Amino acid sequence: MPEAILEISPAEALVLLDAGARLIDVREPDEHALGLPAKALAVTRARLEASPGEFHSEPNQPLLLICAGGKRSLLAAQSLSAQGYTRLYSIAGGFQRWQQEGWPVTGAPADPDFMERYSRHLRLPQVGLEGQIKLGQSRVLVVGAGGLGSPSAFYLAAAGVGLLRLVDDDRVDRSNLQRQILHTEQRIGELKVESARQALSALNPRVRIETHALRLTAEVVESLVADVDVVLDGSDNFATRYLLSDACVRLGKPLVYGAVHRFEGQVSVFDAGRQRGQLPCYRCLFPQPPAAADAPNCAEAGVLGVLPGIIGLLQAAEVIKLILGIGDSLAGRLLHFDALSMRFRETRLRPDPDCASCAPGRLFFGHGDDDGQICSTA
Repeated sequence: MPEAILEISPAEALVLLDAGARLIDVREPDEHALGLPAKALAVTRARLEASPGEFHSEPNQPLLLICAGGKRSLLAAQSLSAQGYTRLYSIAGGFQRWQQEGWPVTGAPADPDFMERYSRHLRLPQVGLEGQIKLGQSRVLVVGAGGLGSPSAFYLAAAGVGLLRLVDDDRVDRSNLQRQILHTEQRIGELKVESARQALSALNPRVRIETHALRLTAEVVESLVADVDVVLDGSDNFATRYLLSDACVRLGKPLVYGAVHRFEGQVSVFDAGRQRGQLPCYRCLFPQPPAAADAPNCAEAGVLGVLPGIIGLLQAAEVIKLILGIGDSLAGRLLHFDALSMRFRETRLRPDPDCASCAPGRLFFGHGDDDGQICSTA
């Protein structure tokens, strides 16, 4: 260690602070939000090392550095030493030791659970505190608490979505457990939405879980869709898919689509309701459902257990991006995944100018189509 750098205890640091030394906390913004040592200036290590004179213009005056555990502050001190700073002190044990020994702290958050739980989001510039608050204020409808709804709901709850509205009329069966990870052996026979509520509440009690043990019909679909920000389709039949898509077009809601079959899956975002004539809806892709023989259900065709997990996680990622308004969504693109070859491919989707649902100037009030199934909730 260079002679210009000394490691000192928090108690020794306080003596130097009383004598006029400067203390800089080199942690990241999300860590600063958890509180600062009294009299400390919050400056990230990268910013301090890039422009130390901005925060400490006298290289020969004492400068104290602190981080979470003592390593980053020591590295920052070494960098400043190489730039000509001489009286450098790194606080051993960092902010953790500072708190453990009961030294004064300022700016401690009113909600430490929030700051700690979402700390990895808070340090992302694309999310940050503003984005995390936005997630906490969002409302997401998840239709289906099976293979796709399970991973999607788990990660949306973990991410801090404010309200998850779950719709499913089915009960947990032992054959579900190979892939529907919301459920357990002990909850066989329970309503899936109730089983899901237990699992999601245990993961993140901050999230409101609203359950509807019913089958989606034309009579209830708009009431479930109207006040949410994003709809996630984890359903298992074409009738529900058309019903959801038509409602989302009418009400101007983005629909995150996912489907799986044996070893293959698909993901897309249908946002024609907000951008008519520019982006497609589900009916643009499938104007009519295929014959039942061409789309066997999961019980008949089977499905690789991990496949709904992969597709469901991609759906959750799209939901989060839509809420935060970041990145490029899959709107206008259909992402295909083949688990056997471990390959993705993409198909561009265009709006159908003659679409019965989303063509400009049309207002469709269809109730869905009753025939045909696709293995989507697995």
